[in-house]
Amino acid sequence: MPPRRAGRRPLPAASAAPHDPDGVRLQKVLADAGVASRRAAEAMILDGRVSVDGVATRQLGTRVDPARRRIEVDGLLVETDAAKLTLALHKPAGVVSTMEPATDRPTLAEYAARRPERLFHVGRLDVDTEGLIFLTNDGPLANALAHPSAEVPKTYLATVEGRVAHSAGTRLKRGVELEDGPARVDEFRIVDSIPGFSQVEVTLHSGRNRIVRRLMEELGHPVTRLVRVQIGPIALGDLRAGRTRVLSAPEVASLKKAAGL
Repeated sequence: MPPRRAGRRPLPAASAAPHDPDGVRLQKVLADAGVASRRAAEAMILDGRVSVDGVATRQLGTRVDPARRRIEVDGLLVETDAAKLTLALHKPAGVVSTMEPATDRPTLAEYAARRPERLFHVGRLDVDTEGLIFLTNDGPLANALAHPSAEVPKTYLATVEGRVAHSAGTRLKRGVELEDGPARVDEFRIVDSIPGFSQVEVTLHSGRNRIVRRLMEELGHPVTRLVRVQIGPIALGDLRAGRTRVLSAPEVASLKKAAGL
């Protein structure tokens, strides 16, 4: 028997995905949502990566009504409502986590003032902490991220006083008793150590007030600077303090998946 020729695996028969005759071509919906270019979206469809209401389709002629269909790529929900917006903001230290204007101190409202959308913040950072925070008009996303059951991990980079012992990570993972009950971290590592100070990375999903500062204080290492560098799959990256950027459609989809939507 001659050897089988290597090549692309034959595609299975197309599934009977929902089709709205008066709708928009699926590849255009994906392109308009910012998932990919029209051509790249067509390749996604042909590869069976796109589903409509839970049914995969490989038909480029599929038309859908994005207002009433659930569209997913690789299992991630595609946000088709162009009115919804989520911003990543690098909150500077000294800024209060509120959308209400204040006369004595800057607030998050200043970073949304030029946007036509009515945005609100997701969670908060204490006034002395800087780093990643979301501004959005997507209510379901905000509620899901804020709900304790979501347990979306958050990562912080902390500069602390003193040299941190390697055993600190074990203790923090086991749990530390605080005044409002025990708390523990998911991950901990020492990033750097110089005379008098250390830099540590802490990942946890607790949303309790000033939790990283209180944990490190309990270990005898007061925090001198704290930056939140990641929430779920979204990293602060090189976004400078006081700057914002719009999350892409794939980023919003990954964030929704992390929040359980």
